[in-house]
Amino acid sequence: MSDPSKGILYLIPSLLGDSTIDRVIPAYNKEVIQSLDEFVVEDARSARRFLIKAGISKPIDSLTFHLLNEHTSLDNIGHYIDSLLKGKNVGLLSDAGCPGIADPGAEVVKLAHKHKVKVIPLVGPSSILLALISSGLNGQKFAFHGYLPKQPADRKAKIRQLENEAYKENQTQMFIETPYRNDALLQDLIATCRPETLLCVASDISLQTEYIRTMTIKDWRNEKKSFNDCPAVFVIGSAIHFERDNKHRR
Repeated sequence: MSDPSKGILYLIPSLLGDSTIDRVIPAYNKEVIQSLDEFVVEDARSARRFLIKAGISKPIDSLTFHLLNEHTSLDNIGHYIDSLLKGKNVGLLSDAGCPGIADPGAEVVKLAHKHKVKVIPLVGPSSILLALISSGLNGQKFAFHGYLPKQPADRKAKIRQLENEAYKENQTQMFIETPYRNDALLQDLIATCRPETLLCVASDISLQTEYIRTMTIKDWRNEKKSFNDCPAVFVIGSAIHFERDNKHRR
């Protein structure tokens, strides 16, 4: 049980790109943002831009930002929750999408739970969830693997492993890549996977340039679209239809 004398850690989703904020961010989130003046963020400049877009009325220079990214030593983040322990509410912001997924924000959430700080996740865009539900692949059993190996041979071996798991377990497999390597990953998928394997590429989700398409690997070989320089989620699954059990649907 959380300690009511301590503050609340709000998990605040941010935009997935340059989209209209009212299209993807609920009004309640903006109310919460207005009430805060301390944030844990991946990048201060990105956070400032998002908060201004969200209509925060406080002067940006008056806000406190704690940086938490790949360069942050996890040994030094203990003080990030000092204000929470004193009863002050704090917001956790990811660079894009929902904090705690494919970013280091989970470490602050873990600390909050350890110290009985109440954690409230706010509704907002998650590229992983949106890609999954729009793929048409199995949404009852799935796994997100983050980034695949950088080396081509290792990456192809990982792709074969994930494809085998997709067929063996009827489990949808999801992963992402650094945008400028998206096309290289797509070509590895085309070269490695079975022709009948289903692949969904979901790029620029929630933006005007959004593209979401699920096809067999065989059909992707004839597709000439480039996905470099835009964020994308890759989703693979078997062509076997999964059984539906209405009693366990959520």
